Amino acid sequence: MLSLSAEQELVVSSLEDLAASEFADAAFSWNGDLPIENIELLADRGFLGLNIAEEYGGGGMGEFEAMLSIEAVGRVCPDTAEYLYNQQMVAPRAIEMFGSEAVKDRYLPGVTAGDESIAVAISEPQAGSDVGAMTTRVEAADGDLVLNGEKVWVSNIPHASAVVVWAKFPDGHGSVVVDLEDNEDRVEIEQHYTNMAGHTQTQFRMHDIVVPEEHVLTRGKGGFKQQLQALNWERLGSATLANTIARCALDRALEYGQQREQFDQPIADFQGIEWKLADMVKELEASRSLTYRAAMNAEEQGRIPDRLDASLAKLYSGEMVETVVSEALQIHGANGYQQGHALEYLYRLARGRRLAAGTDEIQKNQIAAALKRDGLPSLT
Repeated sequence: MLSLSAEQELVVSSLEDLAASEFADAAFSWNGDLPIENIELLADRGFLGLNIAEEYGGGGMGEFEAMLSIEAVGRVCPDTAEYLYNQQMVAPRAIEMFGSEAVKDRYLPGVTAGDESIAVAISEPQAGSDVGAMTTRVEAADGDLVLNGEKVWVSNIPHASAVVVWAKFPDGHGSVVVDLEDNEDRVEIEQHYTNMAGHTQTQFRMHDIVVPEEHVLTRGKGGFKQQLQALNWERLGSATLANTIARCALDRALEYGQQREQFDQPIADFQGIEWKLADMVKELEASRSLTYRAAMNAEEQGRIPDRLDASLAKLYSGEMVETVVSEALQIHGANGYQQGHALEYLYRLARGRRLAAGTDEIQKNQIAAALKRDGLPSLT
């Protein structure tokens, strides 16, 4: 339903074929582990970091192409799609946007080669959506920048070589890159949590970490405003992941409905099921349209997503995926409700999309603030 360029069509078709032939058998079996074999294969085929510059081993494309890659892979293996989301739309994206040449040279080639992953740490025990309440600090001491603080709900720390940490500076908020290998003795793991989807999240403390100047990404009022703008890419990536999960659930519901027979006919031929399928695809396509429009607008505006566009897509997609996956599970009946079934996992995975990258309530605040400031954008 979307008009793509020949290059974009090639990316999508190549990844769909690769996922169907190589990822399908092990899909839904990762149980919270990284799909290492899939990551290595994507790296070998040049599909990691599509939106990272070619000089760092990336594809030299834009975020829209990265989002298309997440969808193409996630129809088959949502766990691999989530890895692509984290490594193309979150921390490595911030490093390429704001990092010094030294920090980009250090980390981005490893990301695109599949050898390294970069985490991001924003939330704190007393500061989630309220970034202003953050207590993690970077302060000057004897000519060095020294980082201290605590972070929670951080994904992928067991596999990460570095983490982008949001913190307060004397002149305002900012972000730095902390090398976890170099600072192993100064990063104290307090607890690993397992969330509903079975994924590991971590709470950790940082003690007197010396941050090299080249590892500072943003600082001060202007720099942090840029960092917040970049967060809109994370929101659009989250919307893409929600659309992907919903598409995966819809594919499975349609296939099951056409194969499962009751009363001498496929259950998909009953009007009650037909209407469910129609509503599911209606909601999914509306969400995809909001997400694609936001990404395309951003590409035309210097790769900076509009706050209203990003929040609308994030809010709608999070609500949509929970509804679509729930209906897909309903079509599967008791089969889909069993632990270990793909729909049971997708149901748990979908719920996180209303929390990650900003809750529904925060998105509504963002939308209302944009409306009060600018009104609805003109059509011309």
